[in-house]
Amino acid sequence: MNAPATVQAMKPTGRPVDLSLDQPLNIAILVLPGFSHLALHAYLEPFRIANVLANASLFRWQIAGLDNNAVYGANNIAISVDVTTEALSATNIHLNQLVIIAGEQVEHQQTPQLHAFLRRMARQGIFISALGTATWLLAETGLLADTPCTIHWSRLAAFSEVFHKPRIRETLFVKDGQYSTCAGELAAFDLAVDLIASQAGATVAQEVCRHAIVDGQRSGSNRQTAPSGLSYANVSEKLVVAVQTMEANLDNPLSMDVVAKRAGLSRRQLERLFLTHVGVSPAKHYLKMRLDHAKRLIEGTRMPLIDVAIACGFISSSHFSKCFKAAHGKTPQQCRADVPAWVGPGLG
Repeated sequence: MNAPATVQAMKPTGRPVDLSLDQPLNIAILVLPGFSHLALHAYLEPFRIANVLANASLFRWQIAGLDNNAVYGANNIAISVDVTTEALSATNIHLNQLVIIAGEQVEHQQTPQLHAFLRRMARQGIFISALGTATWLLAETGLLADTPCTIHWSRLAAFSEVFHKPRIRETLFVKDGQYSTCAGELAAFDLAVDLIASQAGATVAQEVCRHAIVDGQRSGSNRQTAPSGLSYANVSEKLVVAVQTMEANLDNPLSMDVVAKRAGLSRRQLERLFLTHVGVSPAKHYLKMRLDHAKRLIEGTRMPLIDVAIACGFISSSHFSKCFKAAHGKTPQQCRADVPAWVGPGLG
């Protein structure tokens, strides 16, 4: 197990922060091939900083792997493994948190061994956190049934179409009972700081953010990305409402009269707003949103193309194919053929 730093750090007052818990919180981080180093270190560093600021071993961590071999991240840099999943299952070591960081090829990472391990940890009452694409693994294992969760914004559409029971949210992280899910990357920092606040107090969490030159602790309920249409906020709030109404109704397109009414506009006013500030008619913008959504589903899932068409509001497959080619320069079939072979039911 990696020993946390114990160097004494000084607060702006000139006095060291002296804080200790009865027992350190023990964390095992399971890294799978192709994992994000950014997510790993964004999650780990806050605990190291907290230990330094508190001048105590508040948190301890170890890197876990499916075997003893070093694990290569997406950037082709390897990290050594401290403990295997088999050893974690067999020992009586006190474990508080299991964190999983998966890779882009997540659909190939769900093996009987991993499935059994995750279920075993869940039965033992271990708190489990999934960073980024790892949410997919928990969903496949059946641990997220009817559970609020999140995943990286680029995979939200695919996740929503493949898994219907989990309640997906486009937020930085979601904590629900035994399970926490996180968008990954820098949102992993926010999840770690939240854990620090719950274990060591808000003051330590705030000092960790200060030390890392982060402007305050972000709530897990914060959106991962800016709401669609936000770039028009300074132009017209009604234009923002119109765009967001379209975004919320990609599978069952609304008429422009309905969109205009929900935005508090006349049809003519809606047309004028879009032509002035977006450069195209509202109908063309709406169609583009649906076709962009279709492209994400084709590239990120193995959904049948007819199901993709229906999920994006197209009844006729020939009309869908014609519109898709006009927008993206290739047919849906050609787009699917260009997807690497490893892309599985949900994530790339």
